[in-house]
Amino acid sequence: MNLYEKIKNKEEKISLIGLGYVGMPIAVSFAKKADVIGYDISKEKVELYKKGIDPTKEVGDEIIEQTTVEFTADETKLKEAKFHIVAVPTPVNADHTPDLRPVESACRTVGRNLSKGAIVVFESTVYPGVTEDICIPILENESGMKCGKDFKVGYSPERINPGDKVHRLETIVKIVSGMDEESLDIIAKVYEIVVNAGVHRAESIKVAEAAKVIENSQRDINIAFMNELSIIFNKMGIDTKAVLKAAATKWNFLNFSPGLVGGHCIGVDPYYLTYKAEQLGYHSQIILSGRRINDDMGKYVSENLIKNLIKAEVPVKDAKVAILGFTFKENCPDTRNTRVIDIVNELKEYGITPTITDPEADAAVAKHEYGIVLKSFDDIKGMDALVIAVAHNQFLKFTQEDFNKMFKDGSNKNKVILDVKGILCKEEYGTAGYKYWSL
Repeated sequence: MNLYEKIKNKEEKISLIGLGYVGMPIAVSFAKKADVIGYDISKEKVELYKKGIDPTKEVGDEIIEQTTVEFTADETKLKEAKFHIVAVPTPVNADHTPDLRPVESACRTVGRNLSKGAIVVFESTVYPGVTEDICIPILENESGMKCGKDFKVGYSPERINPGDKVHRLETIVKIVSGMDEESLDIIAKVYEIVVNAGVHRAESIKVAEAAKVIENSQRDINIAFMNELSIIFNKMGIDTKAVLKAAATKWNFLNFSPGLVGGHCIGVDPYYLTYKAEQLGYHSQIILSGRRINDDMGKYVSENLIKNLIKAEVPVKDAKVAILGFTFKENCPDTRNTRVIDIVNELKEYGITPTITDPEADAAVAKHEYGIVLKSFDDIKGMDALVIAVAHNQFLKFTQEDFNKMFKDGSNKNKVILDVKGILCKEEYGTAGYKYWSL
């Protein structure tokens, strides 16, 4: 009986290393069909899960309460598992080089607790070569075992879309890869237990690593193109949204829209690819150009806010500005690598300290990561300008009357609305006399 059959018969366990936005839903999914150990270095996070609280809002408190996942911060529990899935973040450093410390640390933890015959699968986004060149030596070193003989490895990139209730682990085709035919077959079959959409067997670990990193790079480049168009059309006095709506009537037009590109995938993954390319002597042209445009959008939005404050005859220094939304994307509590912080920092250069509110955001993380104290909607009063930075569903419900309560009294021509994602009706606010601007 091989490892796959033993997992299916609950004779062997699966472990998940890293219980964040990616790892936790995977653990919960597998727990419906297998015995699962969920490990995280954060004791606080593990305690929340044990109490039935889901800080990520990815599966919800009720499901966490009912799941059979054994949540733990004790790494020795990993000894009980034979199939390990590593789903830790892979951020970038300030100079945009890959920060592989979380992955290396996870490898050391797994290596120390590895048993003979185990399989380790990495889900973290990396550049081609990391699994074999960096992870395997650490696992061998810590375990004192030989890869290929005593244990095996594979790579299966995560495709979970935080905040998206439609595209889940079960409904997205899963890329799987293994170091040899036997490991590939077991890894594919184990994932097939939960992935209803099926798996795609990549021909090598490097192919699977590369596939993941280009998915997000492609998206990044397409959004950068939209952001560049937005800058051009703004100079021409043309409404970008109207142009895209017209162009989208062609069957093969790719429907992307301008915006701030943050998060721990799209704003990060392209740098992993270009870093590896640089090591091989190739300097990226398209990928890095896209990154530069997207990284500068916070500055561009801030500059347009200042221009509109001047048009509205509002003194710039100490202007009262509220930013609605601080997460990296809509309807998701995750603030990691949010580009809204660029707007905040840029406005400080002009002597403006904005008030920030976000009903979805994890306030504790915002305070810890950025030193930002999120305010409630009741604190948004007497404003000169509103920046709608994130398209949360809650904001889509706001009426003109709701926004007016946030502004100071006076004529609409002295009120500025910056609608970054274009969620409001431009005509409605323009006709009412507001200084309205969107990407």
